[in-house]
Amino acid sequence: MAPMKHTLPRRGFVSAAVAGTALLLGVAATSLAQSEPRPPIGFTALFNGRDLMGWRGGDTFDYRKLMAMPEAERSKMIEKWTASMHEVNPKTEKPHWYVENGELVNDGFGAYASTDTPYGDFEFMVDYKTVPKADSGIYLRGVPQVQIWDHTEADPQNLGRAKGSGGLWNNSPGKPGKDPLVLADKPFGEWNSFRTLMVGSRVSVWLNGQAVVDHAVLENYYDRKVPVPATGPIRLQTHGGEIRWRNIFLRPIAGEEANSILSRKGEDPGFTTIFNGK
Repeated sequence: MAPMKHTLPRRGFVSAAVAGTALLLGVAATSLAQSEPRPPIGFTALFNGRDLMGWRGGDTFDYRKLMAMPEAERSKMIEKWTASMHEVNPKTEKPHWYVENGELVNDGFGAYASTDTPYGDFEFMVDYKTVPKADSGIYLRGVPQVQIWDHTEADPQNLGRAKGSGGLWNNSPGKPGKDPLVLADKPFGEWNSFRTLMVGSRVSVWLNGQAVVDHAVLENYYDRKVPVPATGPIRLQTHGGEIRWRNIFLRPIAGEEANSILSRKGEDPGFTTIFNGK
């Protein structure tokens, strides 16, 4: 009787296949984790690192007038702005707004990126990286703007470029907040970080950890006789050159905290006690 042949299980092959699959899954999970923004406690990510979900097109247009339009007219205008965001630049063969390596990128053209959601009082954080001669900004409640630009560019019109980014540039000349308190921009090629606090019409801005606006009133660009809207979208304005955005986080500020912030700045938050406790 011939001896029986025993076939050993191909454990080495199976283990290699499993290990390879696990490695691929691990790389995919790592890549996903790297592109997923991680907001600080209490904050929400307005940009998911993958697509433009939660964002639509916008422009320098009074948010209150937009909301007062008949719904069909308003929708048509928003659709036009949003379509402009996705138009393809023939030179780059990419849309004006796109996502790359977990970053929200604009080529300097197209409508602005506007949040679908309006916000009232908030703490807002964002990183940006731009290029020479670019010009951009952040609209708060749809009102321009926390300024971003090239402080090294020649300024024959005396616009204030040399003072740097972060000021409330659309405030009237000489008004608090119009110009940044310090030059805090980083060199081109590096990421800059904004932190903005908005309570009522008051705005404070920090650029790369330095205070550039201290509790200044943001004037209503559309009608300086009235305050800025109580709520409105965040808009990322851009023109003139590529700008990249990441880590776009927002934390709503409730009434009690808002009153505390105003009180610390020596302001009457607008309330009077009418009950004496007796």
